[in-house]
Amino acid sequence: MSRTILDVHVLQTVPPSNLNRDDTGSPKTAFYGGVRRARVSSQAWKRATRRSFDGLLDPAELGVRTKRVAELLADRITAARPHLGDAEALTLAAETIQAATGSKIEVPKRKAEAAKKKGEDAPAPESSYLMFLSARQLDGLADLAVQGADDIKKYFKTKENKARARQIADTRHSVDIALFGRMVADSADINVDAAAQVAHALSVHAVENESDYYTAVDDQNTDAEPGAGMIGTVDFNSATLYRYAAVDVDLLRRNLGKGLRDDEPVTEPVRRAVQAFLHGFIASLPTGKINTFGNHTLPDAVIVKLRTSRPVSFVAAFEEPVTADLTGGHLKAACEKLTEYVPDLEGAYGIDGDPSWVLRVGPATAKLAGLGTEVTLTDLVDAVGAAVAERLGPNA
Repeated sequence: MSRTILDVHVLQTVPPSNLNRDDTGSPKTAFYGGVRRARVSSQAWKRATRRSFDGLLDPAELGVRTKRVAELLADRITAARPHLGDAEALTLAAETIQAATGSKIEVPKRKAEAAKKKGEDAPAPESSYLMFLSARQLDGLADLAVQGADDIKKYFKTKENKARARQIADTRHSVDIALFGRMVADSADINVDAAAQVAHALSVHAVENESDYYTAVDDQNTDAEPGAGMIGTVDFNSATLYRYAAVDVDLLRRNLGKGLRDDEPVTEPVRRAVQAFLHGFIASLPTGKINTFGNHTLPDAVIVKLRTSRPVSFVAAFEEPVTADLTGGHLKAACEKLTEYVPDLEGAYGIDGDPSWVLRVGPATAKLAGLGTEVTLTDLVDAVGAAVAERLGPNA
């Protein structure tokens, strides 16, 4: 059976930076091909991609991941019933979320004790782990809470009402939930399998972390106090990274489910989600130590494939680490490796007929031009979105 899989391959050069730190504050690394590489975790780039959706999609198509979900729901409840007090709205919210997800919503013991010592009111109840709900799910749960406001505990003792709450939490998923998935520890049946897979970004060459020794001067020092007011060190590295992500478009379509507008094609929500992910993943950047290093780069090259069988990473092209050429730099050699590796791999496995697009910048990437149709970012996003909609068809 033919599938629709989106593969995204990115080469991006980053100057001295610390995009993603480990527990010691050093840039993350990994051994691959027998040498240490710079690494940026998949979680770091997924978060950067998800945050970019704020400028790409309507807020109604997005979700919120937070422990403070009761407060979010209480705000919606009081908007519908302004006469309700904050405490009453929070109680309704907590009971509704518990009915929908099976998760206990209560004031954390540590925060409750701290508030009691200070003589303050108890803080708002929270979930014990991050809860990921879409804006539309929160709206639906708020409506349900208002319906049962007279006696919320009794309301959810009714099997039908509790089932409605769970149904609301498991339908009309937001784009970010559909792409990145959701785990509900207390109710595995409403988990959402992620349609997107993001690899850890790896440098195409060997990397050693470096350390910057810095000082800061106290502005109020006098000439008699010439020393630094503070000293410290920050670790960093620089790298040409290979980044990879795949989207199972068929699973994405199933995750998004129903709730389509009558005035748009059934393929439109999937097209928008694919385009947002593609733009977001390519153009986003984790913000670790961004004020310290100002490492605002964009990718040097992007290759996008629309597969019909399974996702395929090209990371093995760099199993043997790239070495700098005579003039320095790793990008040109990395592009040459991809140019040799991709046709060999695809020819050997008979997957060389899939639609391909290439976005590239500068002469160092020139050899990649033969791997697909050359496009700008805007053209790439539009072309892939149209190809996905056509592949899925009106009966998707």
